Amino acid sequence: MSTPILNEAPEAAAAAATGASPRTATRRRYLMCRPEHFTVAYRINPWMDPALPTDTDRAVAQWQTLYDTYRELGHDVELVDQIEGLPDMVYTANGGFVIDNTAYGASFTHAQRQPEGPAFMDWFRANGFDVVEPQNVNEGEGDFLLVGSRILAGTGFRSATGSHEEVAALFGREVVSLTLVNPNFYHLDTAVSVLDPLTDDPAANIAYLPSAFDAQSRATLERLYPDAIIVSEEDGSVLGLNSISDGLNVVIASRATGFERQLRERGYNPIGVDLSELLRGGGGVKCCTLELRS
Repeated sequence: MSTPILNEAPEAAAAAATGASPRTATRRRYLMCRPEHFTVAYRINPWMDPALPTDTDRAVAQWQTLYDTYRELGHDVELVDQIEGLPDMVYTANGGFVIDNTAYGASFTHAQRQPEGPAFMDWFRANGFDVVEPQNVNEGEGDFLLVGSRILAGTGFRSATGSHEEVAALFGREVVSLTLVNPNFYHLDTAVSVLDPLTDDPAANIAYLPSAFDAQSRATLERLYPDAIIVSEEDGSVLGLNSISDGLNVVIASRATGFERQLRERGYNPIGVDLSELLRGGGGVKCCTLELRS
């Protein structure tokens, strides 16, 4: 069971001052991958340009800051070794979807990433998770977001809708399909941030970028989350929504200053991290973080 993280008093006071409900942080367990072989050698999303040089040392240093931030917040972080020739393994969120110690494996769309699926499933098995091999293309927590007992599921660019049906049957939970239409936001976790991950309260917050979705999906989000934070195009354009929340502390892209202000107004404690080098591969904070729910 998750345990509260200490030293919440300043944020609770801030929430009271703004009229927001006090927020509570809970300890989480994450899977990360040190980007020792990071580069951009191919183009499978609009963020990637192999013609632009990448700095692996800088990517590692920025990743280390994210890792250290989680540890300082009291979270547990497991590591999977990066395999040479698989530079995108650093984006561990795409490696699977884990609830109640069951890991639904990933099956990647693009050939360059397909070897990652078995590599992550091998790690899950070696670390005591019950592994379910997928029958449909899906890219793990990149397109599956747990909000309370409900799962938001993305499609349009990577994960097939058949994987939504698989996940609903596997975990016995409501799955809400959302269609992405902007190729810059090719995974759901680039366009939606889960801010209150453990509650089913109708007032639970998410944040999202409306322009990333088709009209039907926007209407669904408006109906399910009427109090959601609507982020600006500017903050979306730096993958500001690609963030991690423990219920109080929200780790976001440091350049998403408008989103930072919105979070503070709602009583959260935003923490900005610069992952600009890893953004060259199309990933941010959330992409580098897979939650291990045991």
